[in-house]
Parts: sequence; C-alpha cells; structure tokens
Amino acid sequence: MELTDALLRIAADRGLDRVSVREVASAAGVSIGAVQYYFSTKDEMLAFAFRQVVDRTRARVSALKPAAGPRQTLAATLRQLLPLDARRLAECRVYLAFAARATTSPTLAAIQNATLTTIHEELRQTLASLPSLPSPPSGSGHPVLHPARDARLLLALVDGLMFDAVTAPTALPPATAAKTLDLYLERLLPGSD
Repeated sequence: MELTDALLRIAADRGLDRVSVREVASAAGVSIGAVQYYFSTKDEMLAFAFRQVVDRTRARVSALKPAAGPRQTLAATLRQLLPLDARRLAECRVYLAFAARATTSPTLAAIQNATLTTIHEELRQTLASLPSLPSPPSGSGHPVLHPARDARLLLALVDGLMFDAVTAPTALPPATAAKTLDLYLERLLPGSD
C-alpha cells in the first residue's frame, strides 16, 4: 500500500515522467531494492498504478448505497468519476495522464480499452434495467431511452467534464461539473425520480 500510494502521489503531483524506481522508493521511505522486488521496469509500475486508479474508483462506486431513485443513483455513481474533491481530483489527474500515455503504450492502451468497455457495459446494463419510463410527449425534445447509445453519451459527457475540470478548473469548477451532469440526467431520464 505504501508503494502504491507513493506512486500515485508522484503521478498526481508531478506527472508520469517523474515516476521512477528511485522517486517511488524515496516517497515511500523504502529501499530501491524493495521497489524493484515488485516492479522490474517503469512500465510495470505504470501499468500497476493505472489498474490501481481504476480499481479504487470501482471500489468506491461498488460501496455506494442506492439513492432515492434511478436518476439519483446514476448521478451518485457518475459523480465518482468526476474531480469533485481533492481525492477524486488526484485520481482524475492520474487517470488522464495514463489515458494520454495509452496513445503510445500498448500495455496502457489495453488497460484503457478494458476500462472504457467495462464502464460502457455497466452503464448500458444500468440504463437497460431502469423501470419503464413513460414515453416522452411528441415534440418534447426528450428522446426515447436507448441504453447502448445513451451509455456511450454518458461516458463521453463524464470524460469531457473530467477533462475540462482537471485541465481548466476555473472554467469548470466542481459544482458546475456536478450540475452539468445532473442537468443531462434530467433530460435523459425525465420524471424518473
């Protein structure tokens, strides 16, 4: 746990380029040999750290209690993917750094692909399992729910909000990111709560 926390702290505070066996050992207060016992290469460390960020977020989502209604439950789940507090901001910074590095690393690309595929499928299943919502009135501007398409749109929205909130926090503060998500969910699932 010390190594993992040190590795993620370095990645969040100083970027992936600063992650090294020496830096992780120093931050964790252990010997270089102790780090090398677990990771023989920097790539192994990075892949492990990427999986840890994903696993920690998934654990937090799994621990959520169902909210009052489907829209509120979905909102609470998706908020775990947004940088709405210091812990999630650090995780989102690391996640975005890994996602960017995945464009040139086949190992990280495989983790990113598996992560996005899993999130999309879980969102699709969640949307498909919602109780039947009344059909929107003609001309209301509310489309009929389509789980696969709407899961993709939700994931794109959350990814975009995460990116903007991390890279331009004054342009998209946490409260605005959360409100934007809520507004979209109100349009997607009108009257579901």
